[in-house]
Amino acid sequence: MNTFASRGLIRLELTRALRNRKFLFFSVIYPSVLFLLIAGSSDATEKVDGSGLTLPTYMMVSMASFGALTAVLMGNSERIAKERESGWVRQLRLTTLPGHGYVLAKTASAAVVSLPSIIVVFAVAAAVKHVRLDAWQWLALTGAIWAGSLVFAALGVAIGYLANGDAVRPITMITYFGLSILGGLWMPTTTFPQWLQDIARWVPTHAYAALGQAIEQSRAPHAEDIAVLVVFFALFTGGAAWLYRKDTLKA
Repeated sequence: MNTFASRGLIRLELTRALRNRKFLFFSVIYPSVLFLLIAGSSDATEKVDGSGLTLPTYMMVSMASFGALTAVLMGNSERIAKERESGWVRQLRLTTLPGHGYVLAKTASAAVVSLPSIIVVFAVAAAVKHVRLDAWQWLALTGAIWAGSLVFAALGVAIGYLANGDAVRPITMITYFGLSILGGLWMPTTTFPQWLQDIARWVPTHAYAALGQAIEQSRAPHAEDIAVLVVFFALFTGGAAWLYRKDTLKA
Protein backbone atom coordinates (compact mmCIF):
# COMPACT_ATOMS: atom_id res chain seq x y z
CA MET A 1 0.00 0.00 0.00
CA ASN A 2 2.84 2.35 0.88
CA THR A 3 4.59 1.50 -2.39
CA PHE A 4 1.40 2.19 -4.33
CA ALA A 5 0.98 5.56 -2.59
CA SER A 6 4.60 6.50 -3.34
CA ARG A 7 4.21 5.62 -7.01
CA GLY A 8 1.00 7.63 -7.21
CA LEU A 9 2.71 10.69 -5.75
CA ILE A 10 5.64 10.31 -8.13
CA ARG A 11 3.22 10.28 -11.11
CA LEU A 12 1.47 13.35 -9.71
CA GLU A 13 4.77 15.20 -9.22
CA LEU A 14 5.89 14.38 -12.76
CA THR A 15 2.60 15.57 -14.23
CA ARG A 16 2.81 18.85 -12.33
CA ALA A 17 6.42 19.44 -13.34
CA LEU A 18 5.80 18.72 -17.03
CA ARG A 19 2.85 21.12 -17.07
CA ASN A 20 4.92 23.95 -15.61
CA ARG A 21 6.18 25.71 -18.74
CA LYS A 22 8.23 28.27 -16.83
CA PHE A 23 10.03 25.53 -14.93
CA LEU A 24 10.66 23.53 -18.11
CA PHE A 25 12.09 26.59 -19.85
CA PHE A 26 14.60 27.35 -17.11
CA SER A 27 15.59 23.72 -16.54
CA VAL A 28 15.62 22.45 -20.15
CA ILE A 29 15.99 25.36 -22.60
CA TYR A 30 17.87 27.98 -20.56
CA PRO A 31 21.09 25.90 -20.10
CA SER A 32 21.32 25.32 -23.85
CA VAL A 33 20.85 29.03 -24.53
CA LEU A 34 23.65 29.84 -22.08
CA PHE A 35 25.87 27.25 -23.75
CA LEU A 36 25.38 28.94 -27.12
CA LEU A 37 26.06 32.39 -25.63
CA ILE A 38 29.29 31.26 -23.94
CA ALA A 39 30.66 28.80 -26.50
CA GLY A 40 28.80 29.86 -29.64
CA SER A 41 31.47 32.22 -31.01
CA SER A 42 34.50 30.38 -29.64
CA ASP A 43 37.18 28.78 -31.79
CA ALA A 44 36.59 25.02 -31.99
CA THR A 45 40.31 24.47 -31.31
CA GLU A 46 40.54 26.87 -28.34
CA LYS A 47 41.54 24.95 -25.19
CA VAL A 48 40.62 25.69 -21.59
CA ASP A 49 43.76 26.10 -19.50
CA GLY A 50 44.70 23.02 -17.52
CA SER A 51 41.99 20.78 -18.98
CA GLY A 52 43.10 19.89 -22.49
CA LEU A 53 39.46 20.30 -23.57
CA THR A 54 38.10 22.74 -26.11
CA LEU A 55 35.84 25.44 -24.71
CA PRO A 56 32.66 23.95 -26.30
CA THR A 57 33.45 20.48 -24.92
CA TYR A 58 34.26 21.89 -21.49
CA MET A 59 31.17 24.10 -21.35
CA MET A 60 28.91 21.31 -22.59
CA VAL A 61 29.45 19.41 -19.34
CA SER A 62 29.18 22.60 -17.29
CA MET A 63 25.85 23.60 -18.84
CA ALA A 64 24.43 20.06 -18.66
CA SER A 65 25.34 20.05 -14.97
CA PHE A 66 23.83 23.50 -14.58
CA GLY A 67 20.57 22.33 -16.19
CA ALA A 68 20.33 19.31 -13.89
CA LEU A 69 21.10 21.55 -10.90
CA THR A 70 18.29 23.89 -11.94
CA ALA A 71 15.77 21.06 -12.24
CA VAL A 72 16.47 19.38 -8.92
CA LEU A 73 17.25 22.40 -6.73
CA MET A 74 14.70 24.93 -7.98
CA GLY A 75 12.11 22.24 -8.57
CA ASN A 76 12.23 20.89 -5.02
CA SER A 77 12.82 23.79 -2.66
CA GLU A 78 10.07 26.23 -3.63
CA ARG A 79 7.46 23.55 -4.25
CA ILE A 80 8.02 21.88 -0.88
CA ALA A 81 7.88 25.20 0.98
CA LYS A 82 4.60 26.11 -0.74
CA GLU A 83 3.11 22.70 -0.02
CA ARG A 84 4.00 22.99 3.65
CA GLU A 85 2.45 26.45 3.78
CA SER A 86 -0.77 25.33 2.06
CA GLY A 87 -1.20 22.30 4.32
CA TRP A 88 -0.69 19.75 1.52
CA VAL A 89 2.18 18.01 3.34
CA ARG A 90 0.05 17.79 6.49
CA GLN A 91 -2.72 16.13 4.47
CA LEU A 92 -0.27 13.61 3.03
CA ARG A 93 0.76 12.61 6.55
CA LEU A 94 -2.81 11.45 7.13
CA THR A 95 -2.49 8.95 4.27
CA THR A 96 -0.55 5.66 4.13
CA LEU A 97 2.35 7.45 2.46
CA PRO A 98 5.47 7.18 4.69
CA GLY A 99 7.79 10.13 5.19
CA HIS A 100 10.57 8.58 3.13
CA GLY A 101 8.05 8.00 0.33
CA TYR A 102 7.33 11.73 0.15
CA VAL A 103 11.03 12.59 -0.02
CA LEU A 104 11.59 9.84 -2.61
CA ALA A 105 8.75 11.14 -4.77
CA LYS A 106 10.19 14.66 -4.74
CA THR A 107 13.69 13.47 -5.55
CA ALA A 108 12.58 11.03 -8.27
CA SER A 109 10.34 13.52 -10.07
CA ALA A 110 13.07 16.18 -10.06
CA ALA A 111 15.64 13.66 -11.31
CA VAL A 112 13.40 12.58 -14.20
CA VAL A 113 12.84 16.18 -15.27
CA SER A 114 16.60 16.84 -15.12
CA LEU A 115 17.32 14.20 -17.78
CA PRO A 116 15.90 16.22 -20.73
CA SER A 117 18.03 19.23 -19.77
CA ILE A 118 21.16 17.08 -20.01
CA ILE A 119 20.20 15.52 -23.34
CA VAL A 120 19.19 18.85 -24.93
CA VAL A 121 22.54 20.47 -24.04
CA PHE A 122 24.37 17.47 -25.49
CA ALA A 123 22.30 17.62 -28.69
CA VAL A 124 22.91 21.36 -29.13
CA ALA A 125 26.66 20.95 -28.50
CA ALA A 126 26.90 18.13 -31.04
CA ALA A 127 24.78 19.84 -33.70
CA VAL A 128 25.97 23.44 -33.40
CA LYS A 129 29.55 23.16 -32.10
CA HIS A 130 30.29 19.72 -33.53
CA VAL A 131 31.35 18.19 -30.21
CA ARG A 132 32.31 14.58 -30.90
CA LEU A 133 32.80 11.85 -28.31
CA ASP A 134 32.77 8.05 -28.29
CA ALA A 135 29.46 6.32 -27.64
CA TRP A 136 30.57 5.12 -24.20
CA GLN A 137 31.50 8.68 -23.24
CA TRP A 138 28.04 10.02 -24.12
CA LEU A 139 26.41 7.28 -22.05
CA ALA A 140 28.82 7.69 -19.15
CA LEU A 141 28.39 11.48 -19.17
CA THR A 142 24.61 11.18 -19.08
CA GLY A 143 24.72 8.68 -16.22
CA ALA A 144 27.30 10.59 -14.17
CA ILE A 145 25.57 13.98 -14.47
CA TRP A 146 22.14 12.47 -13.84
CA ALA A 147 23.28 10.49 -10.78
CA GLY A 148 25.30 13.40 -9.43
CA SER A 149 22.22 15.63 -9.50
CA LEU A 150 20.81 13.62 -6.56
CA VAL A 151 23.24 15.52 -4.31
CA PHE A 152 21.47 18.76 -5.15
CA ALA A 153 18.01 17.18 -5.10
CA ALA A 154 18.66 16.44 -1.43
CA LEU A 155 19.75 20.05 -0.92
CA GLY A 156 16.50 21.22 -2.52
CA VAL A 157 14.47 19.11 -0.08
CA ALA A 158 16.46 20.52 2.85
CA ILE A 159 15.90 24.13 1.76
CA GLY A 160 12.20 23.41 1.25
CA TYR A 161 11.92 22.37 4.89
CA LEU A 162 14.26 25.09 6.15
CA ALA A 163 12.43 28.11 4.73
CA ASN A 164 8.79 29.13 4.54
CA GLY A 165 6.76 31.37 2.26
CA ASP A 166 8.59 34.30 0.75
CA ALA A 167 11.91 33.39 2.37
CA VAL A 168 12.45 30.23 0.33
CA ARG A 169 12.97 31.98 -3.02
CA PRO A 170 15.85 34.32 -2.02
CA ILE A 171 17.55 31.50 -0.10
CA THR A 172 17.23 29.19 -3.08
CA MET A 173 18.43 31.80 -5.58
CA ILE A 174 21.48 32.77 -3.50
CA THR A 175 22.39 29.10 -3.12
CA TYR A 176 21.68 28.39 -6.80
CA PHE A 177 23.75 31.22 -8.25
CA GLY A 178 26.48 30.83 -5.63
CA LEU A 179 26.96 27.14 -6.43
CA SER A 180 26.79 27.77 -10.19
CA ILE A 181 29.31 30.60 -10.29
CA LEU A 182 31.74 29.45 -7.62
CA GLY A 183 31.63 25.88 -8.87
CA GLY A 184 32.77 27.00 -12.32
CA LEU A 185 29.60 26.09 -14.22
CA TRP A 186 29.38 29.49 -15.94
CA MET A 187 33.08 30.01 -16.50
CA PRO A 188 36.19 27.87 -16.02
CA THR A 189 37.63 28.17 -12.51
CA THR A 190 41.05 28.64 -14.12
CA THR A 191 39.95 32.23 -14.79
CA PHE A 192 39.53 32.81 -11.03
CA PRO A 193 42.23 34.27 -8.76
CA GLN A 194 44.28 31.52 -7.11
CA TRP A 195 42.69 32.02 -3.68
CA LEU A 196 39.23 31.59 -5.21
CA GLN A 197 40.35 28.50 -7.14
CA ASP A 198 41.44 26.97 -3.84
CA ILE A 199 37.97 27.57 -2.39
CA ALA A 200 36.19 26.32 -5.52
CA ARG A 201 37.89 22.91 -5.21
CA TRP A 202 35.69 22.18 -2.19
CA VAL A 203 32.40 23.36 -3.71
CA PRO A 204 30.14 20.41 -4.69
CA THR A 205 29.25 21.84 -8.10
CA HIS A 206 32.96 22.00 -8.99
CA ALA A 207 33.37 18.32 -8.14
CA TYR A 208 30.11 17.57 -9.97
CA ALA A 209 31.29 19.09 -13.26
CA ALA A 210 34.72 17.52 -12.78
CA LEU A 211 33.17 14.05 -13.07
CA GLY A 212 31.98 14.81 -16.59
CA GLN A 213 35.23 16.48 -17.56
CA ALA A 214 37.15 13.36 -16.46
CA ILE A 215 34.97 11.23 -18.74
CA GLU A 216 35.62 13.60 -21.65
CA GLN A 217 39.35 13.24 -20.96
CA SER A 218 38.99 9.41 -20.90
CA ARG A 219 40.33 9.13 -17.37
CA ALA A 220 39.03 8.12 -13.97
CA PRO A 221 37.59 10.89 -11.76
CA HIS A 222 39.80 12.25 -9.00
CA ALA A 223 39.17 10.61 -5.64
CA GLU A 224 38.94 14.09 -4.12
CA ASP A 225 35.98 15.02 -6.32
CA ILE A 226 34.12 11.82 -5.46
CA ALA A 227 34.82 12.34 -1.77
CA VAL A 228 33.49 15.92 -1.91
CA LEU A 229 30.23 14.76 -3.52
CA VAL A 230 29.79 11.88 -1.07
CA VAL A 231 30.35 14.16 1.93
CA PHE A 232 27.93 16.81 0.67
CA PHE A 233 25.33 14.17 -0.22
CA ALA A 234 25.52 12.84 3.34
CA LEU A 235 25.25 16.36 4.76
CA PHE A 236 22.32 17.36 2.55
CA THR A 237 20.35 14.12 3.03
CA GLY A 238 21.03 14.16 6.76
CA GLY A 239 19.92 17.78 6.97
CA ALA A 240 16.79 17.07 4.92
CA ALA A 241 15.87 14.11 7.14
CA TRP A 242 16.40 16.11 10.33
CA LEU A 243 14.36 19.07 9.06
CA TYR A 244 11.59 16.73 7.89
CA ARG A 245 11.36 15.10 11.33
CA LYS A 246 11.43 18.52 13.00
CA ASP A 247 8.61 19.72 10.76
CA THR A 248 6.63 16.55 11.52
CA LEU A 249 6.87 17.15 15.26
CA LYS A 250 5.50 20.67 14.80
CA ALA A 251 2.47 19.43 12.88
